[in-house]
Amino acid sequence: MSEFSVFSSEWLALREPADADARAEELLEPLRERLMTPMHIRDLGCGTGSMVRWLADRLPGPQHWTLHDRDPALLAVAAARKPASVTVTTSRGDVTNLSAADLAGTSLITASALLDLLTAEEVSALATACAGIPVLLTLSVVGEVELTPGDPLDADLAAAFNAHQRRVVQGRRLLGPDSVAVAAEAFGGHGAVVRLADSDWRLDGTCSALTAEWLTGWVSAAVEQEPALRPAAERYLRERLAACAAGELAVAVRHRDLLALPRVD
Repeated sequence: MSEFSVFSSEWLALREPADADARAEELLEPLRERLMTPMHIRDLGCGTGSMVRWLADRLPGPQHWTLHDRDPALLAVAAARKPASVTVTTSRGDVTNLSAADLAGTSLITASALLDLLTAEEVSALATACAGIPVLLTLSVVGEVELTPGDPLDADLAAAFNAHQRRVVQGRRLLGPDSVAVAAEAFGGHGAVVRLADSDWRLDGTCSALTAEWLTGWVSAAVEQEPALRPAAERYLRERLAACAAGELAVAVRHRDLLALPRVD
Protein backbone atom coordinates (compact mmCIF):
# COMPACT_ATOMS: atom_id res chain seq x y z
CA MET A 1 0.00 0.00 0.00
CA SER A 2 1.45 3.31 -1.17
CA GLU A 3 5.19 2.88 -0.70
CA PHE A 4 4.67 -0.38 1.20
CA SER A 5 4.20 -3.68 -0.55
CA VAL A 6 1.08 -5.45 0.72
CA PHE A 7 3.40 -8.22 1.89
CA SER A 8 6.36 -6.11 3.04
CA SER A 9 7.71 -6.63 6.53
CA GLU A 10 7.10 -2.92 7.23
CA TRP A 11 3.40 -3.16 6.40
CA LEU A 12 3.00 -6.40 8.32
CA ALA A 13 4.67 -4.85 11.37
CA LEU A 14 2.43 -1.80 11.13
CA ARG A 15 -0.75 -3.86 11.06
CA GLU A 16 0.23 -6.51 13.64
CA PRO A 17 -1.16 -4.70 16.74
CA ALA A 18 -4.50 -4.06 15.00
CA ASP A 19 -4.63 -7.68 13.86
CA ALA A 20 -3.96 -8.89 17.39
CA ASP A 21 -6.73 -6.72 18.80
CA ALA A 22 -9.18 -7.79 16.10
CA ARG A 23 -8.89 -11.58 16.00
CA ALA A 24 -11.95 -13.31 17.44
CA GLU A 25 -10.85 -14.89 20.72
CA GLU A 26 -14.30 -16.42 21.20
CA LEU A 27 -13.41 -19.02 18.57
CA LEU A 28 -10.50 -20.31 20.65
CA GLU A 29 -12.49 -22.08 23.36
CA PRO A 30 -14.23 -24.56 21.02
CA LEU A 31 -10.90 -24.99 19.26
CA ARG A 32 -9.00 -25.77 22.46
CA GLU A 33 -11.58 -28.41 23.36
CA ARG A 34 -10.70 -30.34 20.21
CA LEU A 35 -6.88 -30.16 20.34
CA MET A 36 -4.56 -32.73 21.86
CA THR A 37 -0.92 -32.16 22.74
CA PRO A 38 1.71 -32.31 21.49
CA MET A 39 0.57 -30.34 18.47
CA HIS A 40 1.88 -29.72 14.99
CA ILE A 41 0.42 -26.45 13.70
CA ARG A 42 0.85 -25.16 10.16
CA ASP A 43 0.46 -21.44 9.44
CA LEU A 44 -0.22 -20.76 5.76
CA GLY A 45 1.06 -17.50 4.29
CA CYS A 46 2.71 -16.76 7.63
CA GLY A 47 4.35 -13.46 6.67
CA THR A 48 6.52 -12.35 9.57
CA GLY A 49 4.83 -14.76 12.00
CA SER A 50 2.16 -12.63 13.66
CA MET A 51 -0.18 -15.62 14.03
CA VAL A 52 2.28 -17.78 15.96
CA ARG A 53 3.12 -14.82 18.20
CA TRP A 54 -0.59 -14.24 18.89
CA LEU A 55 -1.83 -17.81 19.15
CA ALA A 56 0.95 -19.90 20.68
CA ASP A 57 0.43 -18.77 24.27
CA ARG A 58 -3.35 -19.04 23.89
CA LEU A 59 -3.14 -22.78 23.18
CA PRO A 60 -1.81 -25.60 25.34
CA GLY A 61 1.71 -26.86 24.64
CA PRO A 62 3.99 -28.35 23.58
CA GLN A 63 3.68 -27.02 20.05
CA HIS A 64 5.70 -27.31 16.86
CA TRP A 65 4.82 -24.87 14.09
CA THR A 66 5.57 -25.14 10.39
CA LEU A 67 5.51 -21.67 8.86
CA HIS A 68 4.63 -21.59 5.14
CA ASP A 69 5.29 -18.63 2.85
CA ARG A 70 6.65 -17.88 -0.62
CA ASP A 71 8.96 -15.10 0.60
CA PRO A 72 12.24 -16.28 2.16
CA ALA A 73 12.87 -12.88 3.76
CA LEU A 74 9.54 -13.00 5.58
CA LEU A 75 10.15 -16.60 6.63
CA ALA A 76 13.51 -15.59 8.13
CA VAL A 77 11.85 -12.85 10.20
CA ALA A 78 9.08 -15.21 11.33
CA ALA A 79 11.56 -17.85 12.48
CA ALA A 80 13.75 -15.30 14.28
CA ARG A 81 10.78 -13.78 16.14
CA LYS A 82 9.04 -16.98 17.20
CA PRO A 83 7.80 -17.30 20.80
CA ALA A 84 10.27 -19.05 23.09
CA SER A 85 7.58 -21.57 24.07
CA VAL A 86 7.41 -23.27 20.65
CA THR A 87 9.66 -24.82 18.04
CA VAL A 88 9.35 -23.90 14.36
CA THR A 89 10.44 -24.98 10.92
CA THR A 90 9.88 -22.97 7.75
CA SER A 91 8.58 -24.14 4.39
CA ARG A 92 8.94 -22.00 1.28
CA GLY A 93 6.37 -22.50 -1.46
CA ASP A 94 2.89 -21.78 -2.77
CA VAL A 95 0.34 -22.74 -0.12
CA THR A 96 -2.30 -23.35 -2.80
CA ASN A 97 -0.32 -26.41 -3.89
CA LEU A 98 -0.56 -28.21 -0.53
CA SER A 99 -2.27 -31.59 -0.62
CA ALA A 100 -3.82 -33.83 2.02
CA ALA A 101 -0.61 -35.88 1.98
CA ASP A 102 1.43 -32.74 2.72
CA LEU A 103 -0.79 -32.01 5.72
CA ALA A 104 -0.82 -35.52 7.21
CA GLY A 105 -0.20 -35.46 10.95
CA THR A 106 -1.18 -31.81 11.30
CA SER A 107 -3.13 -30.83 14.42
CA LEU A 108 -4.29 -27.39 13.27
CA ILE A 109 -4.15 -25.24 10.13
CA THR A 110 -4.08 -21.46 10.56
CA ALA A 111 -3.87 -18.43 8.28
CA SER A 112 -4.39 -14.68 8.48
CA ALA A 113 -5.60 -12.33 5.73
CA LEU A 114 -5.24 -15.13 3.17
CA LEU A 115 -8.69 -16.21 2.02
CA ASP A 116 -9.52 -13.03 0.11
CA LEU A 117 -6.37 -13.48 -2.02
CA LEU A 118 -7.52 -16.90 -3.26
CA THR A 119 -9.85 -18.05 -6.01
CA ALA A 120 -12.94 -20.19 -5.53
CA GLU A 121 -11.05 -23.16 -6.95
CA GLU A 122 -8.14 -22.63 -4.57
CA VAL A 123 -10.44 -22.39 -1.55
CA SER A 124 -12.17 -25.60 -2.63
CA ALA A 125 -8.81 -27.34 -2.96
CA LEU A 126 -7.74 -26.04 0.46
CA ALA A 127 -10.92 -27.36 2.06
CA THR A 128 -10.31 -30.73 0.43
CA ALA A 129 -6.69 -30.87 1.61
CA CYS A 130 -7.67 -29.88 5.17
CA ALA A 131 -10.56 -32.34 5.51
CA GLY A 132 -10.50 -33.83 9.00
CA ILE A 133 -8.15 -31.15 10.42
CA PRO A 134 -9.24 -28.17 12.56
CA VAL A 135 -8.79 -24.91 10.64
CA LEU A 136 -8.66 -21.31 11.92
CA LEU A 137 -8.68 -18.65 9.19
CA THR A 138 -8.62 -15.09 10.49
CA LEU A 139 -8.95 -11.51 9.27
CA SER A 140 -10.64 -12.01 5.90
CA VAL A 141 -12.15 -8.82 4.48
CA VAL A 142 -15.90 -8.75 3.91
CA GLY A 143 -16.14 -5.58 1.81
CA GLU A 144 -17.45 -3.20 4.44
CA VAL A 145 -15.74 -0.10 5.80
CA GLU A 146 -17.10 2.76 7.86
CA LEU A 147 -15.32 6.12 8.09
CA THR A 148 -16.31 8.69 10.69
CA PRO A 149 -17.07 11.45 9.84
CA GLY A 150 -18.60 10.30 6.59
CA ASP A 151 -17.99 11.72 3.12
CA PRO A 152 -20.18 11.48 0.00
CA LEU A 153 -17.34 9.71 -1.85
CA ASP A 154 -17.02 6.89 0.71
CA ALA A 155 -19.54 4.59 -1.00
CA ASP A 156 -18.09 5.04 -4.51
CA LEU A 157 -14.56 4.33 -3.30
CA ALA A 158 -15.72 1.29 -1.32
CA ALA A 159 -17.50 -0.15 -4.35
CA ALA A 160 -14.45 0.39 -6.56
CA PHE A 161 -12.14 -1.11 -3.95
CA ASN A 162 -14.33 -4.20 -3.63
CA ALA A 163 -14.33 -4.61 -7.40
CA HIS A 164 -10.52 -4.36 -7.30
CA GLN A 165 -10.46 -7.10 -4.66
CA ARG A 166 -12.42 -9.33 -7.07
CA ARG A 167 -10.15 -8.59 -10.05
CA VAL A 168 -8.49 -11.14 -12.31
CA VAL A 169 -4.75 -11.54 -11.64
CA GLN A 170 -2.77 -13.69 -14.08
CA GLY A 171 -5.92 -15.56 -15.02
CA ARG A 172 -7.06 -15.99 -11.41
CA ARG A 173 -10.36 -14.42 -10.30
CA LEU A 174 -9.78 -13.37 -6.68
CA LEU A 175 -12.60 -13.87 -4.21
CA GLY A 176 -11.99 -10.69 -2.23
CA PRO A 177 -14.94 -9.97 0.08
CA ASP A 178 -16.77 -13.11 -1.06
CA SER A 179 -14.10 -15.40 0.36
CA VAL A 180 -15.57 -16.13 3.78
CA ALA A 181 -18.94 -17.22 2.40
CA VAL A 182 -17.24 -19.40 -0.22
CA ALA A 183 -14.90 -20.92 2.38
CA ALA A 184 -17.73 -21.61 4.83
CA GLU A 185 -19.60 -23.54 2.14
CA ALA A 186 -16.47 -25.39 1.03
CA PHE A 187 -15.43 -26.53 4.50
CA GLY A 188 -19.01 -27.36 5.42
CA GLY A 189 -19.22 -29.47 2.28
CA HIS A 190 -16.41 -31.61 3.67
CA GLY A 191 -18.32 -32.28 6.87
CA ALA A 192 -16.80 -29.56 9.07
CA VAL A 193 -18.79 -27.57 11.60
CA VAL A 194 -18.13 -23.95 10.66
CA ARG A 195 -18.28 -21.01 13.06
CA LEU A 196 -17.85 -17.38 12.04
CA ALA A 197 -17.03 -14.34 14.18
CA ASP A 198 -16.36 -10.68 13.46
CA SER A 199 -12.77 -9.48 13.69
CA ASP A 200 -12.95 -5.83 12.73
CA TRP A 201 -10.12 -3.33 12.72
CA ARG A 202 -11.17 -0.24 14.67
CA LEU A 203 -8.69 2.49 13.84
CA ASP A 204 -8.53 5.91 15.49
CA GLY A 205 -6.03 8.58 16.47
CA THR A 206 -4.00 6.09 18.52
CA CYS A 207 -2.91 4.28 15.34
CA SER A 208 -2.72 7.14 12.84
CA ALA A 209 0.24 5.66 10.94
CA LEU A 210 -1.69 2.47 10.17
CA THR A 211 -4.86 4.42 9.36
CA ALA A 212 -2.99 6.66 6.92
CA GLU A 213 -1.26 3.74 5.24
CA TRP A 214 -4.49 1.74 4.94
CA LEU A 215 -6.37 4.78 3.63
CA THR A 216 -3.74 5.54 0.99
CA GLY A 217 -3.77 1.96 -0.24
CA TRP A 218 -7.58 1.78 -0.18
CA VAL A 219 -7.97 4.90 -2.31
CA SER A 220 -5.15 3.88 -4.65
CA ALA A 221 -6.75 0.50 -5.35
CA ALA A 222 -10.15 2.09 -5.90
CA VAL A 223 -8.72 4.58 -8.42
CA GLU A 224 -6.80 1.83 -10.17
CA GLN A 225 -10.11 0.03 -10.63
CA GLU A 226 -12.13 3.15 -11.55
CA PRO A 227 -9.81 5.82 -13.02
CA ALA A 228 -12.71 8.28 -13.41
CA LEU A 229 -12.66 8.66 -9.62
CA ARG A 230 -9.12 10.10 -9.63
CA PRO A 231 -9.84 13.88 -9.51
CA ALA A 232 -12.32 13.59 -6.65
CA ALA A 233 -10.23 10.93 -4.92
CA GLU A 234 -7.14 13.16 -4.83
CA ARG A 235 -9.09 15.82 -2.95
CA TYR A 236 -10.66 13.19 -0.75
CA LEU A 237 -7.32 11.64 0.20
CA ARG A 238 -5.72 14.99 1.06
CA GLU A 239 -8.61 15.87 3.36
CA ARG A 240 -8.80 12.43 4.93
CA LEU A 241 -5.05 12.27 5.63
CA ALA A 242 -5.21 15.72 7.23
CA ALA A 243 -8.07 14.55 9.45
CA CYS A 244 -6.11 11.41 10.30
CA ALA A 245 -3.03 13.43 11.29
CA ALA A 246 -5.23 15.62 13.50
CA GLY A 247 -6.74 12.57 15.22
CA GLU A 248 -10.16 13.39 13.78
CA LEU A 249 -10.76 10.27 11.68
CA ALA A 250 -12.01 6.87 12.79
CA VAL A 251 -12.22 3.84 10.51
CA ALA A 252 -13.83 0.45 10.96
CA VAL A 253 -12.62 -2.17 8.50
CA ARG A 254 -14.83 -5.24 8.72
CA HIS A 255 -13.22 -8.68 8.77
CA ARG A 256 -14.47 -12.13 9.69
CA ASP A 257 -12.73 -15.14 11.24
CA LEU A 258 -13.65 -18.71 10.36
CA LEU A 259 -13.22 -21.82 12.49
CA ALA A 260 -13.86 -25.19 10.85
CA LEU A 261 -13.88 -28.24 13.12
CA PRO A 262 -14.29 -31.82 11.93
CA ARG A 263 -17.72 -33.10 12.85
CA VAL A 264 -17.89 -35.50 15.79
CA ASP A 265 -20.55 -38.18 15.34
